[in-house]
Amino acid sequence: MTDPHRTSEARLDELIARLGVGISHDALRHALTHSTWAYENTGPNNERLEFLGDAVLGQSITAMLYRRFPDLAEGELAKRRATVVSTQALAAVAQAIDLGSFLLLGRGEEQTDGRKKPSLLADALEAVIGAVFLDCGSEAADELVARLIGPVVDDPATFDAAADPKTALQEWLAARSLPPPRYVVTDDGPDHQKTFDASVYVDHPKYSPEPVGRGSGSSKKHAEIDAARASLQFLGR
Repeated sequence: MTDPHRTSEARLDELIARLGVGISHDALRHALTHSTWAYENTGPNNERLEFLGDAVLGQSITAMLYRRFPDLAEGELAKRRATVVSTQALAAVAQAIDLGSFLLLGRGEEQTDGRKKPSLLADALEAVIGAVFLDCGSEAADELVARLIGPVVDDPATFDAAADPKTALQEWLAARSLPPPRYVVTDDGPDHQKTFDASVYVDHPKYSPEPVGRGSGSSKKHAEIDAARASLQFLGR
């Protein structure tokens, strides 16, 4: 397990280069510190930065969508924003810069492969955005969002039917006279940091009793979306 006080300066510089922003080492370490590490080592965690980064990201993406899609109605813009800031989309961006390898995690998260968990990666990316906002200013934070997430906004594939997988799954099943999907969600962890797991069932002899898809996320909604997307892949949609 990595100790942030012994984290290689060169290693932090490597991540700073990937981010393309002049954030300080201390601010970046804070953003990379998961609550499990902080609890075990008595220090600050990145949850407040995640809270801030979520708001900064939402505003930045909203403005980006407004400018890039001048002909879209409010409802469609809202759908696209939800897709871009979803756990799955943010986790993919985090994976692209290998953010997981830089995280400071407690023993439990290390043992359960926390560096690859979509919800943890998405939260960490938001924390980094929040840290950049505080350390470098709002313009630098907007530039970071544009650099990392702008390509997701510009990719037409981002907004295909899978962008709203729960609706797409329900429509796919209805078109084949199959019953609607049934979601079973469980949660684990302390109240301040629950993780949710969802399973999707189709109550029909062709598919029962096994789930057609499973997913996870930092909320019930995100877990269900992840599970619906997995179900569509399993069904060949």
